[in-house]
Amino acid sequence: MKLQNISDEAQKITQFVARQPIFDINQNVFSYELLYRDSANNAFPAGTSDTHATSRLFFNALMLLGLDRLTAHHLAFINLSSETILDNFPKLLLPENSVIEIVERTGNIPAVAKRVQELKKEGYIFALDDYDGDSKWEPLLAHVDYIKIEIDEPVIKTNMRIKKIKRANPHAKIIVERIETHEQFNVLKEAGCDLFQGFFFSRPEMITYKGVEPSKLTVFDLLRFTAKKTLCFKEVHQRVARDVAITARVLKLANARSGKANLKITSISQAVIYLGEDTIRQFVRVLAISELGVEKPTELTKLALTRAQFMSLILEQNNKDLTEQGYLVGLFSVLDAILDADLKDIVNEFTLDAAISDALLLESGVLGSCLSLIKEFELDNTDEAMIQLAKIDPELHIGHIFNFLLDAVLYSDDIIEAIAE
Repeated sequence: MKLQNISDEAQKITQFVARQPIFDINQNVFSYELLYRDSANNAFPAGTSDTHATSRLFFNALMLLGLDRLTAHHLAFINLSSETILDNFPKLLLPENSVIEIVERTGNIPAVAKRVQELKKEGYIFALDDYDGDSKWEPLLAHVDYIKIEIDEPVIKTNMRIKKIKRANPHAKIIVERIETHEQFNVLKEAGCDLFQGFFFSRPEMITYKGVEPSKLTVFDLLRFTAKKTLCFKEVHQRVARDVAITARVLKLANARSGKANLKITSISQAVIYLGEDTIRQFVRVLAISELGVEKPTELTKLALTRAQFMSLILEQNNKDLTEQGYLVGLFSVLDAILDADLKDIVNEFTLDAAISDALLLESGVLGSCLSLIKEFELDNTDEAMIQLAKIDPELHIGHIFNFLLDAVLYSDDIIEAIAE
């Protein structure tokens, strides 16, 4: 679904939906938490209550785009205020694909606890958000299936909290939020944490770049060719033909694209001719980044594709000559985490022009500002993101960022789904 196909009024609302993945101990995506966003500060607008925010999220996002669409068919964690829980908002959700989060600002806890007990009999599942150990939560603890806590520094404090909570609530799974490093992830996993939320998945674990296997060298060649201004179909064909897995995927994607034309694609050269330069360039990049990330969490590949599409969309507004380079910068910006390598080593391995290299390593120029913008926005540093946005295109505003980002997220979900089929 493209946002331009939604009414202008709907865009104003749906563009402020964000999501954050929750991972299991194997770093697979377990679920997504859906987050309400509606201000230049990437937070609740002044005077907006939890109830009003929940209402807008429900009626303008979940019902317009659909829960499965927003979560790529994963379980959804959705924050509800005490008023909306008491007003039967959960009945608008299916219990099998959602978890209702009881927020830390919840009031009237005895009444909420009673309603939670009633809804659990109908199959609904609950999580308690930002649990701080306060005795006021006692009426709810026995009825929630997930307890979320934020990481403490030093991390040993969180370990002790996890063990204490598990002893008192053996029925509940523990989710730790705001995990920043893989070291924290490993320590918490050893302590018995069940699920994890944060940016740890995008950090390199070790340097193993010089041990890249032969099939990945083919992928590097493909990425190098797509970085050129003029694509040589013969070069692409020759490199793709060396790898059976990539060949199969190129043909599969080409056949999917040509389905309505009743044309059966049977060769790489035929696929290249049918798809044309722009499409085959995009397909090759997507397939390449997917192959490189085969042993990494799928969310890393989604992050690369989301950044790439976001940068392409924002540059298309006033810097159309940089859209192809912007897409490539977005993809490459995650390769350090995918390959467990220093980004500088990866950049040196490619024959990239100075604008792309400087954007990746120094975040300089228009391309660098685009990369910095999306990174700051991912971290909720909206003020810094707006500074970068002004450098790229002063006529764009915060609404455009949300608009482009949602489009990019849906784009990455579609690509991953197509590749996985």
